[in-house]
Amino acid sequence: MPVITPNFNFAGQRSEAIELYRKAFDAEIACLMRYCDANAQDMSDAWASTEKDWIYHAELLFGGQRIILADHVDLKFEPGLSLSLIVTLDTKADVMRAFEILGEGGSVIYPPHSTTYCPCTTNVIDRFGFRWCLMAERA
Repeated sequence: MPVITPNFNFAGQRSEAIELYRKAFDAEIACLMRYCDANAQDMSDAWASTEKDWIYHAELLFGGQRIILADHVDLKFEPGLSLSLIVTLDTKADVMRAFEILGEGGSVIYPPHSTTYCPCTTNVIDRFGFRWCLMAERA
């Protein structure tokens, strides 16, 4: 059975992002490898020595589910709003906590509100340009 794993790409800010997401979702760092830790055959000539401490590969676990994060030295990434990551949390209080953390330095698409299908939901773009939809299972 295929497994779909979100992959977040950055250009040097990945360490800050890991800390933000770890804090917002009580995520666990499962893997953290910098470019200077990688085998030489994995590397291209595109990266500079100033990028040796950038993140080559990292994995965060959100309640046992994995997301992958990396700094890329050879591509420029532009944030897009057509795709978001939906995170369903237990309670409205959990949504509000994550919303406050992710919203710091970001922007709000939809403020926290209730809907027919959810006691609390919100959409926020974090300071790295990633769109999050947060939902509560219960009030």
